[in-house]
Amino acid sequence: MFSSVIRRAPLALRTQAQPVRFINIHEYQSKDLMNQYGVKVQKCSVVGEPGGAVKAAADLGAVDEYVVKAQVHAGGRGKGHFLENGFQGGVHLAKTAEQAAELAEKMLGKHLVTKQTTADGVLVQKVMIAQALDISKEFYFAILMDRAAGGPVMVASPEGGMDIEAVAEETPELIFKDAVNIASGLRDGQTLALAKKLGLEGAVADDAAEQMARLYNLFIGLDATQVEINPLVLTPTGDVVSFDAKISFDDNALFRQQAVKDMYDPAEEDPREVEAAKYDLNYVPMDGEIGCMVNGAGLAMATMDIISHYGRSPANFLDVGGSATQENIEAAFRLVRSDPNVKAILVNIFGGIAKCDLIAAGMVAASKSMKLDIPLIVRLEGTNVVEGKRILADSGLDIVVADNLDDAARKACASLD
Repeated sequence: MFSSVIRRAPLALRTQAQPVRFINIHEYQSKDLMNQYGVKVQKCSVVGEPGGAVKAAADLGAVDEYVVKAQVHAGGRGKGHFLENGFQGGVHLAKTAEQAAELAEKMLGKHLVTKQTTADGVLVQKVMIAQALDISKEFYFAILMDRAAGGPVMVASPEGGMDIEAVAEETPELIFKDAVNIASGLRDGQTLALAKKLGLEGAVADDAAEQMARLYNLFIGLDATQVEINPLVLTPTGDVVSFDAKISFDDNALFRQQAVKDMYDPAEEDPREVEAAKYDLNYVPMDGEIGCMVNGAGLAMATMDIISHYGRSPANFLDVGGSATQENIEAAFRLVRSDPNVKAILVNIFGGIAKCDLIAAGMVAASKSMKLDIPLIVRLEGTNVVEGKRILADSGLDIVVADNLDDAARKACASLD
């Protein structure tokens, strides 16, 4: 979401490969957390079972209009469609509780396809029914961690309710950023100054500043890595309300955030990434045809680069880490092979803590159990490399051993010719 904003920001908010998994939660869960921190949100309820939508809508009490939203971790819901029934859009308005329930029934248990999902879509297991409010003006507000600033940065724009990257591309002068000292917190008047940059004045500016401060308290209090409100809305009654919210958390902090941990929904994640997390593997699927298994993020990036240099594409980023066990290696190998696009596997190991013989034993066990039928190219160097190569040679498997990374990349790419 922030890539264009990052490139244009004086404070470089760059994403980097690192062994961190960010936990995302649903919109209705974000609203619940914001409500706990005194942030103004729409009244809402959630339904997960067919037949429960009427009660969920009725639980909101007297409202003039409802908004019905499919709860999936993907953008573009409003313009999406459902595979099973062809129903258009995962976001709709309804005048009555009965209409809201009818819309929810068309979404529940169906796969929603958006610009951010695969062609198979994402199964909708929850639908949020919320109070619809009139809008006078939409703004954008977010807080995220920035390495260059050494802490949180607030990002705001008067152009809310739309793609923030498009705003950054076309009118970068409408993106305002302000770093926060993570040790001392918000300065007096810091959020008020930001609210005034959005064109707000008087009591409305005070209200917006207070809402921003409460969102910052949530960000710090829940160990969030990102809080994005798009849009932050000014209603005709002068209230500043957080509408659509996306909140992400660093899983390194979940040991002290049980409430957030309980909200994690693995069904919304790529099953391969969920499986990788079980074995402490850092795995990112990609679109190429050469699967990679490497120890060390830097070496993994170099391996991906050299594959591209020789005209092919990596199918994944996979760092098995420095303390991998044979079980982890077998799991990593199965994970790479589970991608149907993988036509060859390149293993690049520089043994240190992760010893070459352990890596070799794991590869051999996994290859035999899954009856590997694609080329396997292996480069081993470092601790116990002689024993590792002996294990590979005695395995009886058709394994191509490479002398160095360049040789391994050449052989992996040539195996697809």
